[in-house]
Amino acid sequence: MTQPNALILRAPGTNCDEETAFAFETAGAKTTSIHVNELLANANRIADFQILCLPGGFSFGDDIAAGKVLALQLRHNLADVLREFHAKGNLILGICNGFQVLLKTGLLLTGEPEGPAATLTWNDCGRFHDSWVHLATDNEKCVFLKGIDKLELPIAHAEGKFVALNQQLLDYLQVNNQLAIKYCKPTGPNGQVPFPWNPNGSDRDVAGVCDDTGRVFGLMPHPERNIDPTHHPNWTRRQSNEHGEGLAVFKNAVSYFS
Repeated sequence: MTQPNALILRAPGTNCDEETAFAFETAGAKTTSIHVNELLANANRIADFQILCLPGGFSFGDDIAAGKVLALQLRHNLADVLREFHAKGNLILGICNGFQVLLKTGLLLTGEPEGPAATLTWNDCGRFHDSWVHLATDNEKCVFLKGIDKLELPIAHAEGKFVALNQQLLDYLQVNNQLAIKYCKPTGPNGQVPFPWNPNGSDRDVAGVCDDTGRVFGLMPHPERNIDPTHHPNWTRRQSNEHGEGLAVFKNAVSYFS
């Protein structure tokens, strides 16, 4: 396969679907945007795709909690379909709100007897926060981060603080290379970093995690908002590159099927 098909799953309140589709298309994928109600009505449609992406935004207005309503729809109506999709060797990506959805469905991290393995809760600042952040990656396992050591991407969220069930689980995820991307200072990772470099107070500066296979990945920063050099606020003062740093995430997804 040289051109994978990417499904961009949207819901009421999703507002990053077109940018995400454009990023995948720029990376070489063929994309189709589908409303969640269409997939609920005909779950077999997912068989036409190799990549599933849950883009950013505020699905269902973030009622109850960020991503909660969409996660309930997927978990109660499409859980078996999504597990089968993953078992076939396909890729799943959740960006911002999509990351919140993936955690709440259990597709990303398996739940523990005591409760969910992890959640995304309110930023320590107690409000919506948007800025550009520096990121260091652990690219040992995550398909989407292959060959990427660092990134600079924008964030825009109110509930982005990653909190794990306990320290033992965090230790396990760290050793298993599942804490795939972390906030850091511009000079690089150097222990726990404070605000504003860690914009939400996440445990161990976590900005994104992958599942045990490395084929399911969720992150709070928006790679689709930095795929062209002019997307960066300092683009006129930087050395010009052919593409923005975020495009590499989507290229890795496409090249996985080459």
